[in-house]
Amino acid sequence: MDLKLTGKLAVITGSTAGIGRAIAETLAAQGAKVVINGRTQDKVERVAQEISAQGQAFGVAADLSSAEGVRQLIEGAQKIGPIDILVNNYGIFEPKSFEEVTDDDWLRFFNLNVLSAIRCSRAVMGGMRTRGWGRILFVSSESGINIPAEMVHYGMTKTALLSVSRGLAKVLAGSSVTVNALLPGPTWTEGVSEFIGKLARERNQTMEAYQEAFFETARPGSLIKRFASPEEVAFLAACLCSPRAGAITGSAHRVDGGIVDTCF
Repeated sequence: MDLKLTGKLAVITGSTAGIGRAIAETLAAQGAKVVINGRTQDKVERVAQEISAQGQAFGVAADLSSAEGVRQLIEGAQKIGPIDILVNNYGIFEPKSFEEVTDDDWLRFFNLNVLSAIRCSRAVMGGMRTRGWGRILFVSSESGINIPAEMVHYGMTKTALLSVSRGLAKVLAGSSVTVNALLPGPTWTEGVSEFIGKLARERNQTMEAYQEAFFETARPGSLIKRFASPEEVAFLAACLCSPRAGAITGSAHRVDGGIVDTCF
């Protein structure tokens, strides 16, 4: 299906690896011009060059942990053209018992996972509204609904993104700028692979055996009983960024493998 993204400029935060990179690759393959973002110039340029093999990709290195970093990203992207699509993918996760999560941890997670997305959205929404078209997508998580006991601080930030997404959609009502949230479930990214590998080694198990055990114990509600691929998540993200999705706004869309045990 042609998603009619040719010529649209899309900024994907945290897009040098994992879900962010997969979204950038999918949008580029659909004809969009994509801005790759990460903290280090070398990696950003390398990934942008690799994605350029299938579409137009540009790199803007910026650390989104600060307002200055967000400014650098947005201004760098605007040198290429008006920003049509913003995918707020940047974020971190860290399993940690609740009693060990410090005040600094709570603030760090909120700053990186939530405030960075708020800053980016605030920076682009005015131009989108003036031009009468735009797409803002927040990459939340099923953990924003099913708060994981092993990382409550992470789940909190993903719930917050759902609130911001819905509220911003109301702010932009009638402007043809849509705002939605994406809720991936367990996804086999580089970071998850390293984390699972570490746990498997600690338990003297193979990666395959530990993954099977993970879905039996930690995520028994999964209906697919496996990790999703970043490409599977990126497919839904690209659809929500499409001009064809103009009637979809203010909502959260799950690509969670059926973990959330509700129909709606």
